Amino acid sequence: MSLSPAAQVPIERLIDANLDRAREGLRVMEEWARFALERPDLVWRCKDLRQRLGQLHVERYKFARDAAGDPATGLAHPAQVRRRDGPAIVAANAARVQEALRVLEEFGRLVDADLAAAAAECRYGLYDLEVALLRATKSKDDRRARLAHCRLYLVTSPVPQLSPVVEQCLQAGLRLVQYRAKPGPTVDGIEFDDRQRLEQAQELRRLCLDYGALFLINDRIDLALAVDADGVHLGQGDLPLPIARRLLGPERLIGCSTHAIAELRQAVADGCDYVGVGPVQATPTKPGREPVGLAYVAAAAQECPVPFFAIGGIDANNLAEVQAAGATRVAVVRALTEASSPALITKTLLDQLENHP
Repeated sequence: MSLSPAAQVPIERLIDANLDRAREGLRVMEEWARFALERPDLVWRCKDLRQRLGQLHVERYKFARDAAGDPATGLAHPAQVRRRDGPAIVAANAARVQEALRVLEEFGRLVDADLAAAAAECRYGLYDLEVALLRATKSKDDRRARLAHCRLYLVTSPVPQLSPVVEQCLQAGLRLVQYRAKPGPTVDGIEFDDRQRLEQAQELRRLCLDYGALFLINDRIDLALAVDADGVHLGQGDLPLPIARRLLGPERLIGCSTHAIAELRQAVADGCDYVGVGPVQATPTKPGREPVGLAYVAAAAQECPVPFFAIGGIDANNLAEVQAAGATRVAVVRALTEASSPALITKTLLDQLENHP
């Protein structure tokens, strides 16, 4: 049964109001994804819903508008002033959009079947979008908070039985692992292909999840995305950090190796989450790389605004010297991967790092 023109007017007015409400709420969510999360994928999803509703906001609804005669104009609720942070605003606007879409779906059936169908489709899509936005916000903050508490950082090397070695370290309290598998033969003289690297990274990722540890990949952004790693570590010759950030999104961690204070400053300016400072001593992990010594560690301690990890030939025997230079965090390779008891050395290093005055 069709409605009379007089009966359609209030329905067209409420459709106009709720199209405005839904589009405005989506714009708030879009701006959060753009500026706070720097997630172009989530920006696009918000924008797509907003544009679809915009195409349905035809002139007959706009011409029915009577803002001056709306008795609810200017009404507010005390809950609106209690939203104290971005996630609360995002959640409130997602609820606002969902409610508006439900109104459009119900009343659209009376005057505009296409609008009703589109509103229903958008509403279901919005449920997933809201969760994605809130998860991205939580993971962005959570990873950085966890990183701030890490003092010991294991960078793997191609040793036999790597997974059991890493698990022993995790059992002893290690909470930050980087998978490093450079091209070249392993200890068995056999070079891994990418499928084998993927399988090894997946296994280490599972272990880190089991123990609540952060897991990063050296160099390989594709591998990091494939195993859903917490981030990557980049060298000076790797992909520029701003490009890596666009590919990884803002919630994942990006660390950067630095060998001089100018490189540290540039990494910080580019938005890194932490830096490696070294090599403190000559190490076979970085053949041909001149050690920077403790002077650079001291300079980093004075200036670096993000967490930094001293690296390069550090073990239980010289850790005190590195700490005396100002380091509160260290990254190690052979000290753990070649230890006769990785768990014991992990505990020894953690105890010294966490109890250093």
